[in-house]
Order: sequence, then structure tokens, then C-alpha cells
Amino acid sequence: MRKDCLLTEFLRENIASLEHLYPTAEARNIVLMLCEAVIGTRNYTHIVEPGYVIDRRKLPKLEEGMARLREGEPVQYVIGKAEFCGRVFHVNADTLIPRPETEMLCREAIKMAKQIQRFRSPYGRDAEPVRILDLCTGSGNIAWTLALSVPGVRVVGVDISEGALAVAAGQPFKEEVRSAGAVAPVFVRGDVLDTEQEFAYGPFDIVLSNPPYIMEKEKPLLRRNVLDYEPASALFVPDDDPLLFYRAVSRWSERFLAKEGKGMTEINECLGAETAALFRDAGWREVTRIKDFFDRSRFVFYMK
Repeated sequence: MRKDCLLTEFLRENIASLEHLYPTAEARNIVLMLCEAVIGTRNYTHIVEPGYVIDRRKLPKLEEGMARLREGEPVQYVIGKAEFCGRVFHVNADTLIPRPETEMLCREAIKMAKQIQRFRSPYGRDAEPVRILDLCTGSGNIAWTLALSVPGVRVVGVDISEGALAVAAGQPFKEEVRSAGAVAPVFVRGDVLDTEQEFAYGPFDIVLSNPPYIMEKEKPLLRRNVLDYEPASALFVPDDDPLLFYRAVSRWSERFLAKEGKGMTEINECLGAETAALFRDAGWREVTRIKDFFDRSRFVFYMK
């Protein structure tokens, strides 16, 4: 019979088992996230209840999760979810794990969508809804965040991965859509690099994108949990043409962005000047580089 296992003991042993992969503080957070997902504890349970005993029936699932974590698999894939902009999204190996930096992109887009809504509000029921295009939507974290944060906007998410689109369409927000009076995003399969394909949507007031932008030569800089597990097609671009997705985003925007619309895209910090120059050379005005909270060039905003 399996002996009782104190939560404090489980944490101590398993945090130590991840320290070959992560700094101690990060390892602690990862194991706490696993425990919260599997047994429902909080990140302070072991402090306020030092005698907390883990339910024996749940130990096998905890141990299975720890085995995956020790192999380097991201905790978000192990537990099947990730937090983004205050909501919990489903994720799996078909989708990138949402990053905190991308929340800045959403905040700016939310601000602009609300401004457009206020400008159109005098038209009442005849007001045109704010329309948003999310290229390379992945898990749909950007599309859903905009749809739920600004009820009434119409969001279309595009991705080439059928697996990612299935995750995006299946995000667990039906009840919030209903209660907020929001409109669920529409998710469409399409190759963003095919810039001349037929597309039955638009025009859009805002075009958002977080495309692949990590150069192949940057792979040695990445952690194992990213390099070995997150989808390469959503991460990497060739060294000899690292801006190919931004040329495509520019062309999509040229075709489908409304006259007074605004484009916002996440970028590789190493290629900030080059990415901004690409949009300027394509004829966009008010091309601006925006820094993230680490003071790194992270976004390019552009208008016609």
C-alpha cells in the first residue's frame, strides 16, 4: 500500500528534480501549477496547511505529470492550459504557449477597438461593428481576448494548422460569450504566406499578427522545453529570408485593412529596424516600433 504523501514532501523532492532544467523559483512555480491542476491546491496551501496529505488516488496522475516535466515538456502542455490576459486557454502541442509580451499587443488593440466603437456609437443599431483580423491565430488567444474584451467586435482568426484551429475553436468561453453579449471569433484555415488567396471576409479595422519570426540560427538560444516541444512551424523562419511572414502580413493588410485601419504585429527584437523598414517600403505610414516591458523592440504598428 502506498504510504501517505505530504504535499510539502512532494514539493521539496520534485522541485529539486527539475533544477537541472530551470532555476529553483521557476521549478517551484511549475510543480505548484501541476499540483493546482491535478489536486486543486493553491500556491500557498503547503504554507497554511503544512500537514496537507495528497489524496492517494491522485498520486499516479501527479507522478505521470512529473515524469513528463522531468523530460522537459512545458507544464502548460502537461496540464493542458495556459493563462493569458486573465483567462485560461486550452493549449496542446499543436499550438504555441501564449507569452506575456503578447498581452501588450492585445491591450493596444483593445484600446483601439473601444475607441472605434465609441466613435460609431451615435449610429446606434446601424453602427458598423469593429472588425478584426488575427493572422497566425494559433490557440486563438488573441482572437478570443479581443472578442471577449470588446463585446460586439467581429474577429476572424486565420491559421494553416488544422490542429491549432481545432484548439482555437474549442476554447471554453461559451458561457462568457453569452453573459458578455460577445460574438465568438470565426476561425478559418488559410496559408498566410499565400497572399492572393480568395478570402471572403473584411474589410477590417484592425489587423493583428504574431507570426513565426525566430531565425534558425537562434535555435541554440532556446530552452529545451521550447525547442523540443512547441511547434516548429509556428516558431521558425529561414535565416536567408527571416521577414517572409511580414511581407505576407503587409500584403494581407494592403488587401483587407480599411482606409483608417491600423495594423499591429509582434516582431523579432533582433530585426526591429529591418521589419519597420519593410512596412515603410511597402508604403505604410506612421510605422512605429514599440518596446515591451523588457525595453526590447517587440511590435511594429502601421497605418495607411
